[in-house]
Amino acid sequence: MMNRKAGKSALVVEGGGMRGLFTAGVLHAFGKAGFDPFTLYIGVSAGACNLASHLAGQYDRNYDVNINLSTTPDFINARKFLRGGHFMDIDWLWDASMREYPIDTRDLFARLRQQGREFIVVVTSLETGKPMYLTPDEDTVAHYIKVSSSVPFFYRTVHTIEGQRATDGGVADSIPVIEAFNRGATDITVLRTRPSGYVKKPGKAAFLYPLLFRKHGMLGRALKDRPVSYMKAVQFINNPPPGVRVREIAPPEGLRIGRATTNKALLQEAYRAGIEHGRTFISAYTPAD
Repeated sequence: MMNRKAGKSALVVEGGGMRGLFTAGVLHAFGKAGFDPFTLYIGVSAGACNLASHLAGQYDRNYDVNINLSTTPDFINARKFLRGGHFMDIDWLWDASMREYPIDTRDLFARLRQQGREFIVVVTSLETGKPMYLTPDEDTVAHYIKVSSSVPFFYRTVHTIEGQRATDGGVADSIPVIEAFNRGATDITVLRTRPSGYVKKPGKAAFLYPLLFRKHGMLGRALKDRPVSYMKAVQFINNPPPGVRVREIAPPEGLRIGRATTNKALLQEAYRAGIEHGRTFISAYTPAD
């Protein structure tokens, strides 16, 4: 492959539920330092939520929402799930967060338009099992990031976007670094919620996904194939094409945080680690040639 002409600088943010406190910390460090060399932003699930707040200049919002709302039994509740409700009640969280910590969507999109930058939200189509890369506006951004965060099984409601049933963007494209490349980015920074050495393997019951989700189009097959698409993105990060530079900020191995962690001390530890990693990245950053 020939070297590409220098193109866009992209920021790609992985999802991962409460693991997103790490990337929220990185973005907090970026925002407070006024560090923003990017022209393209792509977010998945919690990563899309974090990016929306960041692009609106609300650098503390992600922490406030996660610590004050996401840790409550109104959001994560096993008993509610066993009674037929949501394990992760995205509806409650969206209503509460938009009421108590509303995103300044006017400022968000004014900044993007003024600076000629793009913000992409990733969701997964249930009809095809493939990713959809959406460009939100003031009227659609809340809905798009809500759907992108709608973890299958744990959240039972299925939403529609552009005439298609859709769900969590992390199912089809957890780390959309290849999409950033396809959109012309040659200098890509990836914020991970898994350590660099993480290897995603098929679950023991993965062969059952097509059967368990047979009423949801191609979702079961997409879930079954997720480890393949995930590791394809990791391989791209580790071995980008000639002329493309990929930088990664990933959490340390020792963080004890999972998708549904509600322990505030552990979440705060992840957030502080993100801030520290963000500051270190800024101090060492040099623009691509």
